[in-house]
Amino acid sequence: MQFRFLAGLMLGGLCLAATALAQTAWKPSERINYIIGVAPGGTVDLYARAIKDSLERLKLTGGEPVIVENKVGAGGALAMNALRAGHGNAHYLGTFHTGAIAGAVTGLIKADPREFMPVAMLVEETSVVAVRADSPLRSGTDLVAALKADPTALRIAVAPALGQNIHMAIAKPLHVAGVAIDKLTIAPFRSSGESVTALIGGHVDVVSATAPVVLPQVANGKLRILASAAPVPGSGPLAGVKTWREQGVPADYVSYNGVTLPPGVHAEQIRFWEEALRKVSQDPQWRALVEKSGNQPIFRGYVESHRYMMSEWDAAAELARTLGLKGGR
Repeated sequence: MQFRFLAGLMLGGLCLAATALAQTAWKPSERINYIIGVAPGGTVDLYARAIKDSLERLKLTGGEPVIVENKVGAGGALAMNALRAGHGNAHYLGTFHTGAIAGAVTGLIKADPREFMPVAMLVEETSVVAVRADSPLRSGTDLVAALKADPTALRIAVAPALGQNIHMAIAKPLHVAGVAIDKLTIAPFRSSGESVTALIGGHVDVVSATAPVVLPQVANGKLRILASAAPVPGSGPLAGVKTWREQGVPADYVSYNGVTLPPGVHAEQIRFWEEALRKVSQDPQWRALVEKSGNQPIFRGYVESHRYMMSEWDAAAELARTLGLKGGR
């Protein structure tokens, strides 16, 4: 399969460099089609549109326009199928996200992200666990104690489905802490916005969600964050929120958001987009948008992005099996 071929390309980036010598310099010569696999309004859509804006504003596409299309359905598989149809055509961009890896591993998404070329990761997303402000739970330690006593005692909201990255972000630290995660009462919602609304309304007891969805409700006094799944303490709006590690649970879970290319693109096309997106990652407007949302702007190029995708596939498959979900495709 192509993803096995990609593993060879990754070694030291040497094959990419050698192939580039045989290619003429590439740049866009027609409009760029940016396919987003989620509905408008969420953070994946927000970041993709901000990347589009930076590419155009910084004149990184050779004057060619970037046209965004939200292609929603089948858990993101419709968007991946549309991107696959652009085989070898680097005028097509798609969204690269940890959620697609988890969804494919568990069978929710009937497509394999390993077929594609993850050219850059640009956002490190922090997931948090939160409760209502009047909850007796005041820390991650309290949550672990309650669920060790009775794994079914609390209704935990996730989105958009079981086995996706937001579910994994709470399951992993709880598993490391000794909770029987296959016995948890998990309530999946279509979006984190819906799951947070359900928490505020008292329909669930705990929510796992990305920080940008939770922080506004913390600011208005409706929710309290128990723990962050980030590997290190946060800053800005997450300053003072303790990580799981700071609370004695040696686990973290980070999601990444970035850009992928269709299968079959060549080394010089990868090189062009990697450098363009590196410049986006340095754009003050882009960085300010990401930081304001409670996440961390980063840059990881093709080699690191591909290495992450392959290692995350194996980690997600192992965790999915622990959860009793399909895994290890």
